Amino acid sequence: MARQPPGPFLTLWGPFLAGTALLGILACGDDAVPEEPPVCGTPQTAEVRGQWQCGPTLDFTPINSYRGGFADVQDREDAVVLIDGRCTGTLIEAGAGPVVLTAGHCVGLGDRSLLVFNFEDSPDGDPLVTEGTVIEQSLDPDYALIELDTLPAVTPVRLTNRATEQLAIIQHPRGRPKVIAEGRYLDACNRLVYYSDLDTLVGSSGAGVLNRQGYLLGIHTDGDCDESGRGANRGWMADVLVEASPYLQSDDIADR
Repeated sequence: MARQPPGPFLTLWGPFLAGTALLGILACGDDAVPEEPPVCGTPQTAEVRGQWQCGPTLDFTPINSYRGGFADVQDREDAVVLIDGRCTGTLIEAGAGPVVLTAGHCVGLGDRSLLVFNFEDSPDGDPLVTEGTVIEQSLDPDYALIELDTLPAVTPVRLTNRATEQLAIIQHPRGRPKVIAEGRYLDACNRLVYYSDLDTLVGSSGAGVLNRQGYLLGIHTDGDCDESGRGANRGWMADVLVEASPYLQSDDIADR
């Protein structure tokens, strides 16, 4: 995929990010990349970060070109939406009615957000642009729910508490057309799920973390790996969000 020139935001913050990267390199020294990135430390305050891919290559596949092994991806991807041009969300199934689940640091409570479905290369459906109201928002856990003015004619994604060895994220990195990335499940602890070799960028925040069966295990909120392969990405577990949410109920999630 051709690299686009940085926008004004990245240009402005370039020196800061470069300094941060340099400090990281100096701190790490010349040690080899660990086989298993450290996980399960004390969670940090939610923030939008993760300017680099996870490893030496950026392994995004345009969603309509995907031929991998995750179940029913072409059905699941219809529920993935671009939010305000800067974050990703997923229309999920809930007993009280379908809502879009995203990261809490993407929106504010009561916000009116613009949502675009089917923004992708070689679109395979009718694009829907609609608005929605943020009815729940939190940073701990880092999630938000958006009630849509108009529901798309797509099947909402079910929630799960069952992890699999491989995970996938369908996302809009940097607000670009929809892509998918796959990676390895590492661990789940402190209410978070950790994964490696699974590329995300700014704009991927709020995207659903899917298990092999195509159910939503959590939402991506933090990109902490870099081009050297160090670190791991993480997100909040779906069952934690259900427990915290007045809207979602225990019957909305199952061991499947």
